Order: sequence, then C-alpha cells, then structure tokens
Amino acid sequence: MTICRDIKSFSRTHERIADAFSLLAVALLIGSVWALLTYYQIIIEWMNTNLLFHTAAVIAALVLVVLLFLGLLTLGASRFSGDDERCFGTFRGRRARHGDAGMLKSWIDHIENVSKKHR
Repeated sequence: MTICRDIKSFSRTHERIADAFSLLAVALLIGSVWALLTYYQIIIEWMNTNLLFHTAAVIAALVLVVLLFLGLLTLGASRFSGDDERCFGTFRGRRARHGDAGMLKSWIDHIENVSKKHR
C-alpha cells in the first residue's frame, strides 16, 4: 500500500482531523500574510544588513511556508478524491516516446485527452 493510499484512508476515517488540517492551512495563510504585513519594515531592514544571506533566508522561509500550506491542504482534501483516482502519475507518453518531437506530441495528446474528459 502506498503512502498516498494510507493518507486517503486515514483522512476518510478521521474526517475531523482532516478538517483540522484544512483549518490549519487557512490559519497558516492568514497568519503568514498578517506577519508579513506587520513586520515588513523590520524584515526589510534586517535583509539590508546582509543582503545576500538574509534575502536567501527570507526566500527559503517563504518557500517553506508555501510547501507547508500545500501539504496541509493536501492532507485536508485527500478525503474527497475517488477510489479509482491514481495517487501519483504522469501522462502515459512521457515514458513511451523519446526525443523532442515525441515528447511534445505526447504532451499535446495528453492535453487533448484531458480536455475531452472535462467537456
């Protein structure tokens, strides 16, 4: 059993915990926006002391917050996906064809199939 199926079964069994993860994601988003707006001037002054290192640290912190936000949303929303839906996968042609023209054609075929399903 893959980790994706484990997460799906856990979040379907414990819906209140999955709701808590969704609520944590929203709280993280609101809290990070609030902190950024409140401490904007202090962060800018701190970044100006060592521009290269501190800017990289702020960007890394923002990337971490975004990944945490997406992870919490994934844990909260995984109970709504269907049983027949695959957890992880790429479009079929990525592994089947090689070369620049083959990969482009595979991607175009994939996009056409996706649009047919959603009409």
